[in-house]
Amino acid sequence: MEFVIMLLISAILTGCMLYVNTMLEGIVPIALHAEDYMDTLLGTNGVSGIFDIFFAFGVSLIILKFLKKGFERYILWTEGDADTEPIILLTGFFKALAVSICFPTLYDWLAEIVADMSSQVITIISDDMATDFTAIITGISTAGIFTGILSLIFFICFFMLYIQFLTRGLEILILRVGVPLACVGLMDNDNGIFRTYIQKFFQSTLAVMVQIILAKLGIALMLNMHVFWGLAALLLALRTPKFLQEFIIVSGGQGGGGMMNKVYSTARIYQMGKSVITK
Repeated sequence: MEFVIMLLISAILTGCMLYVNTMLEGIVPIALHAEDYMDTLLGTNGVSGIFDIFFAFGVSLIILKFLKKGFERYILWTEGDADTEPIILLTGFFKALAVSICFPTLYDWLAEIVADMSSQVITIISDDMATDFTAIITGISTAGIFTGILSLIFFICFFMLYIQFLTRGLEILILRVGVPLACVGLMDNDNGIFRTYIQKFFQSTLAVMVQIILAKLGIALMLNMHVFWGLAALLLALRTPKFLQEFIIVSGGQGGGGMMNKVYSTARIYQMGKSVITK
């Protein structure tokens, strides 16, 4: 009976390993630019066109809120302090417009950083990694039914993680689409919803990089017959969003403009450093 079970597990693992070997290729671009792959699957440009609709809607809301706040504050005297300098309201208006317009470029820089860092780490992890699947399956088969069951659990967790990658890609897509709407909050003194929104955005983006690295590390450990360590890496990858949520907190004094300035500075430093290294 044990022999039959091990033959079944070995057959399942053989198919899983061959599938996993190509599964992680391009997963970071899929997660960070889900609209490109969805447009390819649908055969249209409908998903990419959503960005233009929400951008126009967000800019319209920013203009309407600027006119509303100005009218109520300086004409009706019913909103805020009428003695407040108009330049403050104007500054918030132009900041909201600037972030809405520049965000796609800033995001492309951020996506390039995440993809490049993930690629470099994965290359280091995968260097000289054993890929003889036949020998690996044979090793698992001879290790006993307990190791076989653990290996099966490992691949079940891996496929759950892959679905989570796709879900994360859709989440980031929705967050990117809604950025112009969130920028309306930059016209408030406390930056409104933008602070919480951008915190969630960076948490989701960072989770993609951490999860892909942990997934590759788990596979490398698994292929080298360290089943428990590989399973531990995958389980941590599955709970990465919750793990990051515990310490990714925007401080009370950190405004939306300061956050975007840090993104810009980090992206510029990264690009300049990369250009120096490649010369």
